[in-house]
Amino acid sequence: MSLIKPTPPSFKRRDLLRMAAMAPAFAMPATARAMLGAPTDGNPAHFSFTLGQAKITIVSDGYFTLPFGGQAMNAPEEEKLAFMAAHYIDPEIGYSHTNHMYIELGEAKVLVDVGSGNRWLGTAGRLMENLETAGIDPFGITHVAITHAHPDHIWGIRDDFDEPLIPDAEYVMGEAEHSHWTQDDLVNRVAPEEQQFVLGAVNSINAEGVEWTLASNDHEVAPGIRLIDTPGHTPGHMSVIVESDGQQLIALGDCMTHAILNFAHPEWYSGRDTDGEMTGATRRRLLDMAATDRIAVLGYHFPFPGVGHVARDGDAYRFIPALWQF
Repeated sequence: MSLIKPTPPSFKRRDLLRMAAMAPAFAMPATARAMLGAPTDGNPAHFSFTLGQAKITIVSDGYFTLPFGGQAMNAPEEEKLAFMAAHYIDPEIGYSHTNHMYIELGEAKVLVDVGSGNRWLGTAGRLMENLETAGIDPFGITHVAITHAHPDHIWGIRDDFDEPLIPDAEYVMGEAEHSHWTQDDLVNRVAPEEQQFVLGAVNSINAEGVEWTLASNDHEVAPGIRLIDTPGHTPGHMSVIVESDGQQLIALGDCMTHAILNFAHPEWYSGRDTDGEMTGATRRRLLDMAATDRIAVLGYHFPFPGVGHVARDGDAYRFIPALWQF
């Protein structure tokens, strides 16, 4: 199947969402997968490390591919294409990992986001089986922190019977994010292509048996774990900070989605971002904070496991993947 080649300068958010809904129909040719082919026997789907007294495990929900045209949609086309070619970035198809953070700190066992379950793309929705492979009991999770209500972050909240997959946890979401998706008649005030995303968010938020703790900036989920406002990608997007023994890590959620573009050009926003200018400002603030205070970061869509550091590079930044320790 031939690939659709969008024209980024006129690329609309509704077009991107429409193609997201059609994503299973897009076949990604082997030659477009960066420079490496798929493994024959699979790869590990979890990665553990320590941060002070915290034990952190990154658990994959799988991956998905979407047309790349919506990335850097406000960038000069020639500059963007030259940058992408220099950095081995496929200009047509974006390949996104899905890296969930599971934190064990004191009595708390906190999962950040719940993936997409079986309601979105067939290549994702693997979180529960990968938690089991990692030796993590979902029924032992004490808190679930939701960064935002997009499909790949919240649609996995419930099973086929509409009951929560993690029934005994405290569920936490930003109050602004909750208010945005649950406002009266939102589904009829968005473009038709966006309606399924609104319905999916509302159905997930209203899953039977889930009671929400609504958070504002600096909300403490548990000792050493807090939520901070990082709006732009969605109106109430929040990120998660873990701190122990003077060490810190920020789970970025989707305020940064690309480990190269978003660091070199924080101002280049995506068609997936509700407010592009605010997204750029949020990135600048986080990147400056992480570089200044030497805070580690986790990118939900960065190459697995998505953990690394932020270095200044002139007026911009670079992502430096953290060294694995065996």
